[in-house]
Amino acid sequence: MAPAVQVTADGVLDPETIEKYVAELVIPPVMPRDRRDSGTGLDSYTVGVRQFRQQVLPPGRPATTVWGYGSTRHPETFSYPAFTMEAEVGRTTRVKWVNQLLDARGHYLPHLLPVDSTLHWANPPGGVAWRDSSPTFTSTPGPYEGPVPIVTHLHGGRNAEESDGYAEAWYLPDARDLPAGYARTGSFYEVFGRKSAELFGAKWRPGDAVFHYDNRGRASTLWFHDHALGITRLNVYAGLAGFYLLRGGPADVGEGVLPAPAPKRGDRTGMTYYEIPVVIQDRSFNTDGSLFYPASRAFFDGFTGPYAPESDMAPIWNPEFFANAMVTNGRTWPVLSVEPRRYRFRFLNGCNARFLILKIVTAPSAPRPATPALPFWQIGSDGGFLPTPVQREQLLTAPAERADVIVDFTSVPAGTELYLINEGPDTAFRGGVAGTDFPPANAKTTGQVMKFVVKPLTAPDRSTPVSQLVLPPCEPLGAASRTRRLCLNEVNSASVRGAGPRAVLLGVLDSSGKPMPLGWGDPITEDPALGATEVWEIHNLTKDGHPIHIHEVQFQVVDRQREGQTPRPPEPWERGFKDTVVAYPNAITRVKVRFDQPGRYMWHCHMLEHEDNEMMRPFRVGLS
Repeated sequence: MAPAVQVTADGVLDPETIEKYVAELVIPPVMPRDRRDSGTGLDSYTVGVRQFRQQVLPPGRPATTVWGYGSTRHPETFSYPAFTMEAEVGRTTRVKWVNQLLDARGHYLPHLLPVDSTLHWANPPGGVAWRDSSPTFTSTPGPYEGPVPIVTHLHGGRNAEESDGYAEAWYLPDARDLPAGYARTGSFYEVFGRKSAELFGAKWRPGDAVFHYDNRGRASTLWFHDHALGITRLNVYAGLAGFYLLRGGPADVGEGVLPAPAPKRGDRTGMTYYEIPVVIQDRSFNTDGSLFYPASRAFFDGFTGPYAPESDMAPIWNPEFFANAMVTNGRTWPVLSVEPRRYRFRFLNGCNARFLILKIVTAPSAPRPATPALPFWQIGSDGGFLPTPVQREQLLTAPAERADVIVDFTSVPAGTELYLINEGPDTAFRGGVAGTDFPPANAKTTGQVMKFVVKPLTAPDRSTPVSQLVLPPCEPLGAASRTRRLCLNEVNSASVRGAGPRAVLLGVLDSSGKPMPLGWGDPITEDPALGATEVWEIHNLTKDGHPIHIHEVQFQVVDRQREGQTPRPPEPWERGFKDTVVAYPNAITRVKVRFDQPGRYMWHCHMLEHEDNEMMRPFRVGLS
């Protein structure tokens, strides 16, 4: 794809003028539960989505209007990112997700960001007959300004289809002024709602959906975010994301004590924590503090039309967007006070499209590539603990990947200042080494993430040195019964010479090896039998790396192979269970997957701009 355009539009805040390291890192508190349902034994939540203002930029600068999740019974909990949801392996969690994107009068709120209604998207204005489709227009439309659809996906969970957060199971807020003829819900909302009512007696009502998470599997770092069809990039960018930490079970820590405590329900303010979830995202701001996101395709590559319906080019969609400021746990360039002891950080790359390469260094603007001051000891990935800790000088993480790490500050003198920096590119990631194969992120802005200030030790460190930790084993999945050959594709305009990419698509290879790109609406081609173990062989035919996510499974990476070369085994930090894998350009990535949950799910690229324009496909387990 074309290089990213620098964010220099009129009215956009220059990130070099934003003060750094003046606000404390926010450590997300734990989401409060509803009172336990009588007789069910379930951990129940009622979680809404609302619009509010939050101090994302440093104090003294304008607040930012964002969207966030929170407990409807505890209005003070609405936050970007969300308060953390804690769950226990084997204990079911029930969440009523409520779309509360309403004003004080109960009228719907339009989107904060420009919605391209020419894509294949939820399309509420199409009514029931034309929802979840690509609408037709007689002239190029401006941004959609109607009520906003949402549906929440628990990323990394292993749940039944009605609780997956399927892209076509979206729903609008229960607004007083919904326009006549609009579809209130997506194509699968009613199907899954009936199933939920039959199984759990949990009736879905206008503006909400009730999901049940049975919390199977291993202790792991999961997260939840919006997944509405064709609008995910905007809903997540507006703030809809949060951690979901699954604890306990036989695959929790083997032998040893991990850094603790972590936040828990009922904590008083000012508590000290040694286990901290950290979500890193890139955002751009207007000078009034509002979020900036491109309102024209021209922002990406200068293409000024003709747009749909005069051509097949969408007028607003950008193939990728790389914002110019780094936001960590909802604040730009925060600072965290640490003690000379071990800390556990659960890192999540929550960016729309940006790959991160994280290092801890002594100077924030040191020449890139910089020399690390401390290593990361990675103990877990997407699907829980690794077989053994892995020492890493830097953390490469793709959008949606998690890295559970220990950083040992024990030998660092009090008064020392250290910095978490990013050496990933300010454009699409294609693999390689920063400074050799691509320019690293801007050392003054997107190349910096947060600051650590070492304070004196306040209490003994009871955690186990990493060299003495014994992590729980990762059982291999066993032999596969089938190998599927899949592909990643870009397509240019069919009506405007040289314009593109028009869309990005998944697909399959036919018997001769020819790629067959497929869109969201094409017939299902991935239909594994219930209980089957398969190898998915992903051929990346594009020039960019893509983080590929398969819903409701945790897979194992088998190998990667470039043309004419022998297969290369997974990286040491990929040798546990994962739900998102980097598919490098012009290479084959193989993952082994066991499908033990029947139903209809999705697999897609987790670069959200890609996902929203056809790089997502449904798959079906055990229903053929």
